[in-house]
Amino acid sequence: MAACERVFATAGPLSGLLPGYAPRAAQRTMAAEVERAVSHRSALICEAGTGTGKTLAYLVPSVAGGGRIVVSTGTRHLQERLFERDLPLVCRALECTPRTALLKGRSNYLCRWRYEQALTSGRLVSRQVAARVARLSGWAARTVNGDLAEVGDLAESDPVRRAITSTADNCLGSKCPMFGECHVVEARRRAAQADVVVVNHHLLFADMALKEHGFAELLPLADTLIIDEAHQIPDVATRFFGVEVTSGQLAELARDTGAAMRADAPDTPDLGLLAADLERAVREASDAFAGTVQRVEWGAMPRDARARVEAVGTRLGVLAEALDEVSMRGPSIESASVRARDLSDRLGRIDSESPEPGHARWAEARARGFAAHLAPLDTAPILAERVAGADRAWILTSATLSVAGSLDHFAARVGMTDASLHIFEGSFDYRTQTCCYLPPGMPEPLRPGYDEAVAEVAGSVLAASRGRAFLLFTSHRALLAIRKMLDGQVPWPLFTQGERPRGELLDRFVETPDSVLLGTQSFWEGVDIRGDALSLVLIDKLPFAPPDDPLLAARADAVRRDGGDPFASIQLPAAVIGLKQGVGRLIRDASDSGVVVVCDPRLSSRGYGRIFLDSLPPMPITTGIEEVKAFFERRDARETPPRPDAARI
Repeated sequence: MAACERVFATAGPLSGLLPGYAPRAAQRTMAAEVERAVSHRSALICEAGTGTGKTLAYLVPSVAGGGRIVVSTGTRHLQERLFERDLPLVCRALECTPRTALLKGRSNYLCRWRYEQALTSGRLVSRQVAARVARLSGWAARTVNGDLAEVGDLAESDPVRRAITSTADNCLGSKCPMFGECHVVEARRRAAQADVVVVNHHLLFADMALKEHGFAELLPLADTLIIDEAHQIPDVATRFFGVEVTSGQLAELARDTGAAMRADAPDTPDLGLLAADLERAVREASDAFAGTVQRVEWGAMPRDARARVEAVGTRLGVLAEALDEVSMRGPSIESASVRARDLSDRLGRIDSESPEPGHARWAEARARGFAAHLAPLDTAPILAERVAGADRAWILTSATLSVAGSLDHFAARVGMTDASLHIFEGSFDYRTQTCCYLPPGMPEPLRPGYDEAVAEVAGSVLAASRGRAFLLFTSHRALLAIRKMLDGQVPWPLFTQGERPRGELLDRFVETPDSVLLGTQSFWEGVDIRGDALSLVLIDKLPFAPPDDPLLAARADAVRRDGGDPFASIQLPAAVIGLKQGVGRLIRDASDSGVVVVCDPRLSSRGYGRIFLDSLPPMPITTGIEEVKAFFERRDARETPPRPDAARI
């Protein structure tokens, strides 16, 4: 612990590297617990409130302890910040030079083979996409790492990204003609040789689920595994330990099969016809899902949609058999054959006449297609097996893990009931920096007029804050309804989720004085806006999952069969953590201040409302709009000009 004491001391290395650095008791205590877990190779779960400095609290003792370290975080932006800013800072403070590596998912790296195919095969979705791909030729020829971040922010759904990157399904592996120049292989080679590797949760769980060949050799070598933003783990585990088939995967298989036939087996035109049959069946199934509810239990699918999905399964099986017969003709054909068989097996598991025990099945309508899912109801036993089978330290941390001061629910969900549990309060003074406004007289959320009441509250609090606000919604429907009511009624610029890519929307919000951003789930977490730009966060409803969600309904049924209360054990804890995430957008810095507004009257009218309030930071609570106005008047009277470094991460 000597290294930690030296680094975190008042006149220690951090004081010379971080302007305004001051020791924080919670940070030092957390670092001591991390050091203990690292040295004993034990499990630690800790909630570290905003302002604790948790990143340094886990990096300093783990890097000082030596050994192989894997750090996993929630998003690509957090990965890059940790790798480019926090990790170098810790290395300078400790005066050490461990080998470090940043490993992203496949969709972040140029695939040279698919790029060449995109240029020459004529299979791109439009001339515009083809022109954009061609403009990348200079960069593609000179890039060393192949990281698409070098050419700007391409959205995950951008057809350019899909055209020039590989997936676990369509990668040709060692049989690829350009395997020796593969950027993904090179990134993994660097990671395998590094002392500290920064990954994201999707990569981590792809490895745990053994879905990504080539990465699975990295995790077993880790002496310490650190999972930041650990509140995401139960949902990520559900996805990766389950099975999914999407219309996009199927359509891409059909298109790639046609290209593979032309490249490796041009004398088999029937293969192209079978691929076209599959693509047509996928389109028809996608059309059948258009206009249906977003998620539906498998057995409750509309009859036409169910018939169309069965037709997709039939066409897929026929194509898989045909590809098997010619799979040795070339690497592209062989890859398509493996993919077709895998997708056929997955769809067969989902659409089986005998559903797998302990699993839920559902279909999901998407903007341009559909998805079929099979997922375990409880991932805790799977995670517990992974933890028990590895001799390493496990460090799980987040600002939002506890419910009413307890971490027991989270520990049970991740199968780590024997872990050491700690809650470290953040360093911010919520009693003076903020207050929580609960508007009186609100109708129940399901009653007529609720949206109108929320819009009225929004208008009154925005007048007090002069814009500078996030309005967070639990549904896209409510967002659009209230945006329509506010449009033309308030004088501040309104930015709405869906109008632009998420990153661009956040940039415009920060750059535009007194603006208001309206968002749904993706804006409740992972957004770090500091300074004057964000002074108000309004939340329309408590974020309970829809009770008819197929996975939630199946889990609730399982809890009832065991004699439990699904509301208390599933729905309430998840909603509490979700609300903490939304509220946490407001205060990101010691000099920030502002108001949180929660419109849902159930915080006061229902007994469980106290659990929500007891789980939030210690903010003064008011039901008077005059107190909100007075808060902003006092704040603005002593406010300095907005800091030029206000930024989002």
